[in-house]
Amino acid sequence: APHPAQIFRPCIIALFYSFSPPYSLEKMTDLVAVWDVALSDGVHKIEFEHGTTSGKRVVYVDGKEEIRKDWMFKLVGRETFCVGAAKTKATINIDAISGFAYEYTLEINGKSLKKYMENRSKTTNTWVLHMDGENFRIVLEKDTMDVWCNGKKLETAGEFVDDGTETHFSLGNHDCYIKAVSSGKRKEGIIHTLIVDNREIPEIAS
Repeated sequence: APHPAQIFRPCIIALFYSFSPPYSLEKMTDLVAVWDVALSDGVHKIEFEHGTTSGKRVVYVDGKEEIRKDWMFKLVGRETFCVGAAKTKATINIDAISGFAYEYTLEINGKSLKKYMENRSKTTNTWVLHMDGENFRIVLEKDTMDVWCNGKKLETAGEFVDDGTETHFSLGNHDCYIKAVSSGKRKEGIIHTLIVDNREIPEIAS
């Protein structure tokens, strides 16, 4: 007669396989790059998954899937998509370094992320303030004088004053304006200052 263990062994194996958790090891290890990109409407998180065996490419912007390609024969290449309210063009470049090692670089509007952010720091001013229990991130685009707050472009009114210009807007019940005055120095150009309820708000690095 067969030993009892021989009768039950196939059942034990079958149970083991049926209860093994359906985790995908590939899904857990495919996230290869994460970037934070500060635009006028806020800071956006870009995540990139690259399956170096399947060629899978997935791009997430602020947790939302923007691109999914499950089978790509070519492991190198680029993926282009839009970020933020202004539909800013972003491109992820996938380059082989050596063997099975890959390099991932992000371009914004055709410039490397570093170059883009350096350029942005010259063309925008950013202020962060806390009032009425809320955080406000205010961005001035100097070339257009557009003002953004927490992801929305604000209605503004420009006014000429003796020593420059003032761009007025409201945040809730608070009167705000950005004052632009000449520094008198060619290198510094125009200085922009945010005033909220007659109080100057310090600028942060954008």
